Amino acid sequence: MTGRSYSAKRPRGTDAGAHWISYSDMMASMLLVFVLAVVYSVYQYYKILDEKTREIEQQQIALTAAQLEAENERRNNEAFRIQLQSQEEELESARIILISQEEELEKSQAELALAQESLANSQIILLAREKELESLQADLNATQRQIETLVGIRPKIISDLSNALSYNNIDATIDQKTGDIKLKSYVFFDTNKFNIKQSGIELLNRFLPVYLGVLMHPEYKDYVAEIIIEGHTDSDGSYTSNLKLSQERALAVAQYCLEMGGLSNDMKLKLQDIMTATGRSESDLVYNADGTENKEASRRVEFKFRLIDTQMLQQMNEILRSGNNAQ
Repeated sequence: MTGRSYSAKRPRGTDAGAHWISYSDMMASMLLVFVLAVVYSVYQYYKILDEKTREIEQQQIALTAAQLEAENERRNNEAFRIQLQSQEEELESARIILISQEEELEKSQAELALAQESLANSQIILLAREKELESLQADLNATQRQIETLVGIRPKIISDLSNALSYNNIDATIDQKTGDIKLKSYVFFDTNKFNIKQSGIELLNRFLPVYLGVLMHPEYKDYVAEIIIEGHTDSDGSYTSNLKLSQERALAVAQYCLEMGGLSNDMKLKLQDIMTATGRSESDLVYNADGTENKEASRRVEFKFRLIDTQMLQQMNEILRSGNNAQ
């Protein structure tokens, strides 16, 4: 089958040019319409913007007026508050004056009543003076006995400790002036150790009941303020290492004292209140007669007690003052 070829032929004549001119006019008209639409939109935008601006200005004016009104109201309230405060101050001043007058009146009445009571009690006071003079000598005698008791507490404790240690065959050195008791450290500890040896435990089991039995005796326990366990070392090693070792030894002995059997709960509670442990390192060495260090004696544990000296002296002063006032 043989194909046919077709070709589009351009129209002839003058109608084609007129067609293209109409199309250009149409496009120009549409552009003009578009421009007019844009111009109108811009106009509307500025018109709305102008209206909104005027509204905002009016609101700003209204807000400023409201602020001025509020400020005036605040000033009026402040003035009223100041006036009210002034009136309150005046009322307070008047109330203070009234209270002062009432107090003066009450004071005058109290002074009058006191004077009347003083006159009424004059005879009673004179009779009481006579009785005080009669009991003065008895009070002075009792004061003397109390002072002698207070002064003699420490010597009596030391004496009882010496007798008790000797009676129980406990090898310990007691200072007859202070009551400090020295126990040899080598019995308790090996060299550079702080764990208590069996020999130390046996010595503590014999020593502590005797020592505490004296200090906690009803006659003395109220005067004992503190029981101090001190650990000491010789001069071998550094001071700080010896300080640590002496503290650990003192603490080990104190801990054993609080945990040993045979102590009542009351006794343990009392010891917890008054017992302390401290290490002295090599600060208190023991020397031989020739001036050399006695290292064995320096390695030791000491038991010390401190009395309520301040309270005792205060009590003595009160006793003396009461005696002087009675005179």
